[in-house]
Amino acid sequence: MTLLEKVQALGAAGKWDTCASSASPRKVQGGDRIGNVAASGICHSFTENGRCVSLFKTLMNNDCSYDCKYCQNSAYCQKKTYAYEPEELAKVFMHLYLGNYVEGLFLSSAVHQDPDESTMRMLDAVNLIRNKFNFQGYVHFKILPGTGKDLVKQAAVVSDRLSINIEAPSKSRLAEVTGIKSYDNDIILRQKWIREEKIPSGQTTQMVVGGSGESDIEILKAAEWEYDTMKLRRVYYSAFTPIPDTPMEKAEKTPYEREHQLYQVDFMMRKYDIRLDEFRDILEDGNLPKGDPKMHLAERFFDQPVDVNNASYEELIRVPGIGPQSAYRMTELRKNGVKLTKRSELRSIGVVLKRAEPFLKINGMTQRRIIDYAQ
Repeated sequence: MTLLEKVQALGAAGKWDTCASSASPRKVQGGDRIGNVAASGICHSFTENGRCVSLFKTLMNNDCSYDCKYCQNSAYCQKKTYAYEPEELAKVFMHLYLGNYVEGLFLSSAVHQDPDESTMRMLDAVNLIRNKFNFQGYVHFKILPGTGKDLVKQAAVVSDRLSINIEAPSKSRLAEVTGIKSYDNDIILRQKWIREEKIPSGQTTQMVVGGSGESDIEILKAAEWEYDTMKLRRVYYSAFTPIPDTPMEKAEKTPYEREHQLYQVDFMMRKYDIRLDEFRDILEDGNLPKGDPKMHLAERFFDQPVDVNNASYEELIRVPGIGPQSAYRMTELRKNGVKLTKRSELRSIGVVLKRAEPFLKINGMTQRRIIDYAQ
């Protein structure tokens, strides 16, 4: 097999890991180096300043001894297997980096023999990139379920971010898709070890949505626990997609709308500091109703429009079309004695009026919603 075949196959096999923009606060020293961690982010996404960046996202190998029923790399599946030698991967990455194709590395792997053996090969590659080629840019290292504590510590030294996928919201749900992985011992315990390390960009995880018959409330409870207990930076959600030649190839595909709604609620939990209990009132049999969760929440939360010059930050942040920045600007203007009396003033500070107006009183006036006219 050629090196190009490995690059194509192992890159495609790694596409199911989800990530988003993430700069690292790690400081790099000296001029005799390659790469700038402050500028790095994630695969074809955007950093907070709007800059589009990319990572080389790949598996170390695709020959897995684990039995996840939805995974194309699992022991269930017949496949052509590929694996990098550590030196090969290091050279491929540096070629891509120096050619200005990528700005960092996202490295994962199937568990070939056991998690420690696979992790050591990943570490060998990253250590070559760091020490032989003196790359000081961004590295996201995927911890494999069951990896030993010493190897987790070694990965923490050379990485900007660590992650391990919990995949399902509970051990009973994980048991629906694998008979090998232990939820508490192989995954949650490793998350605790990662939490103990000083990772510049922290740790993340990922759940498959709809892969084990779970409800939205199960997923969101697990996410809230992850944020509160494991201090995660992000939980990512991946809508289940049946893959040919896997045991779940005939299972129903999860609509992307469901994944999108979970991201919306997750964002409000993380950025708005709205607790999960507040969303329980809008759930239907444990699942989010169709449409925008923030709109459903606002319709339950507000019994009448709120005055833009009197509403608290906590009220404003719950209005559709008003985000944290706009709510902050509105309260700061109030502190400075400025009253908002025109729609154009709200628009200028970032309020999306089409969504927000039905919930606001502007200069003593409100806009009635279409549903009100119909009654």
